[in-house]
Amino acid sequence: MSVVIRNRKARAKSHARTIPERGACHWQVWGRAFILTLLAQPATTFAETSALLPVPSGQPVHLRDVLLDNNPGELWVRFRFIAPKIGSDVGRIGYDVASVDMEHLCQTLAVAYVAQYELEPARVVISLSDRPTEFGRSAPDATQFFEAYRLEQSRCIWEGL
Repeated sequence: MSVVIRNRKARAKSHARTIPERGACHWQVWGRAFILTLLAQPATTFAETSALLPVPSGQPVHLRDVLLDNNPGELWVRFRFIAPKIGSDVGRIGYDVASVDMEHLCQTLAVAYVAQYELEPARVVISLSDRPTEFGRSAPDATQFFEAYRLEQSRCIWEGL
């Protein structure tokens, strides 16, 4: 089984490359983590847990996309995650808990990604969606939470949207 992380262009009026001009190898960033996960997991549960990212709430979170977007007039790096348990209904994970998870994802994943590819974004946007959605398209049935951060000295500083 292969695990695919989709890095692609943001679909907006202008397009941004998903990797720097000098090139980058996503295998170096993610491949090793997935191989270690593969080796640590029993074969029967690998498909269910291989792409899970640890967050403070313990909810299942999967990375869907990393988009580089220059459309706001400056570089924004967008990390789009699937978190199927978020929502406003009873028993779902609400914004108050999910916001802690988003800050954690920014600090643990986005900071390392930006450093690895030597990017200098004006903002990092972390989004959680309860289902896959297409970037830039309306999805009224989907629950989505967004947070924006600026990076200063390898720290995520909440900007709010």
